[in-house]
Amino acid sequence: MIHKRARLDVVPFNRFDLGANSTIEDFCIINNGVGDVIIGNNTLIGIGNVIIGPLTIGNNVILAQNIVVSGLNHEYKDPLVPIRFQHVTTAAITIADDCWIAANAVITAGVTIGKHCIIGAGAVVTKDIPPFSVAAGNPARVVKRYDESLKEWVQVNYS
Repeated sequence: MIHKRARLDVVPFNRFDLGANSTIEDFCIINNGVGDVIIGNNTLIGIGNVIIGPLTIGNNVILAQNIVVSGLNHEYKDPLVPIRFQHVTTAAITIADDCWIAANAVITAGVTIGKHCIIGAGAVVTKDIPPFSVAAGNPARVVKRYDESLKEWVQVNYS
């Protein structure tokens, strides 16, 4: 289901796939102009998200509200040329199955978020997050991991 107030900037030369039983809520912007946007089954794209390819979102994923997921970056190599007129780069983003991305998070180009991860509200994810992790902060860091032997989530001590 795509709510009627969602904006789809979808071009025919890149893929846009929305899986079965998935929803894109109102005020979202979906843009595949610079790369494919593939959304799995039973996935919720919450109110007001901005989704710019290239990216793949798995099955059973929840993106809360006002999240930016962008595989696009602007170059700024030449200080004599306005950034607006310089090249853009892309790097694919992957959000694996069973993840929950909380409100106001930012997922940057080239990042992979592993299976069954939780990304805290307002986090800025600039590096890969391993499966079965909780990450928070700016920049986001893993704060908890699921310990299979203990069958519980345990805090990660980082310096």
